[in-house]
Amino acid sequence: MKLVIHGKNIEITDAIREYVHQKIEKAVSHFQSITNEVDVHLSVARNPRINPRQAAEVTIYANGSVIRAEESSESLYASIDLVADKIARQLRKYKERRQDHKTHAQPTEVVIPESIVTDLIGDRTAELPNEVVRTKYFSMPPMTVAEALEQLQLVGHDFYMFHNSETGEINVIYERNHGGYGVIHPRNANGQTNGKNGKASHTNIVMPEKSHSSK
Repeated sequence: MKLVIHGKNIEITDAIREYVHQKIEKAVSHFQSITNEVDVHLSVARNPRINPRQAAEVTIYANGSVIRAEESSESLYASIDLVADKIARQLRKYKERRQDHKTHAQPTEVVIPESIVTDLIGDRTAELPNEVVRTKYFSMPPMTVAEALEQLQLVGHDFYMFHNSETGEINVIYERNHGGYGVIHPRNANGQTNGKNGKASHTNIVMPEKSHSSK
């Protein structure tokens, strides 16, 4: 298993490196057969008004899936402890889902086309940073909407970008404020999409009650 440690506004001392190895290796010890690489990002906020200031983020690449956890606190060591516990829980859920997929059929999805969404921010004011502060690269293997939903739940974000294996498009699946999940499709300049019906650029996914995990 490959473990890489990055630091932002902090020096990665031997003591910190040893502590990360100890905690993260223990967290993934029961899942090394499915873990390919572990990326640990430690950071300290320079702005004293930001509280908590010390954060630990762990990203695990496991057989084509990405599992992510992040925690912050006043102490870097406490943040490492918290994120180690959290990533262990995420790995356990991932392994259980894989086992369930082998023994049970996938739950049925109900995809309900909605009207084209022209305003995604409503009354909110769009604000962009003055500059790009971080760039990320990740592999994007083709997957279904159901597989993308699983990835969304594993990485702990509100949205997940993926390569739709059914349409060949780059789509975004996201968690809706009023429950359920939505999928955003690209639309050509002529207003058409590559979807099956060629009309909807936004769909809503309603999952069975037992498979929906709330934050």
